[in-house]
Amino acid sequence: MAIPQQPVPAFHAPAPKKKSKLPWIVGGFVGLMLVACVGAVASGGGDDASTEAADVATTAGGAAKAEKTEAKKTAGLKDAVRDGKFEFIVTGVKCGVSRIGSDLIGQKAQGQFCLIDVQVKNIGKEAQSFADSVQKAYDAKKVEYSADSGAAIYANEDSQVFFTEINPGNTVKGKLVFDVPKGTELTTLELHDSMFSGGVKVALR
Repeated sequence: MAIPQQPVPAFHAPAPKKKSKLPWIVGGFVGLMLVACVGAVASGGGDDASTEAADVATTAGGAAKAEKTEAKKTAGLKDAVRDGKFEFIVTGVKCGVSRIGSDLIGQKAQGQFCLIDVQVKNIGKEAQSFADSVQKAYDAKKVEYSADSGAAIYANEDSQVFFTEINPGNTVKGKLVFDVPKGTELTTLELHDSMFSGGVKVALR
């Protein structure tokens, strides 16, 4: 009699364990944080460097501008300066003069005369009249003084610059005369090619 075969139970392999994704998530988050921190540091450093460079450039630009302004303000004796159609050179200053002219013909100062030697050249393309009446002088306190055209007649004799027409390319020389209080020291002369011009300043000290 045949013995009946018993069914062999099916073998099921154990299902593989699922790997946790948590370490990858944590690692990725940490990595992103590190990248963000590095980027922020790099960006901050760049901004600081750019700001510092900009500050240096601004300072340098301001210094250069200040030097140009200072150079413009420091025109002095024997420096050529221009206003409109005229080029001026102030060559000398003498104050403390009480009288101008001879013993017979002349003029006495109310205070003291300051005589300023000046050369005027016409750098334009047509004749231009120079008038001493539109020239100004200042002391250290910025007090303004006008030229004395009457006294200038005696101070200049043959070379009269109180009112004369100058042709293009020609130069005249003469003295501007200012009647100022005794003890006054003129520090600045403001020269004009006409009464409507902006003028140019020359330091007398």
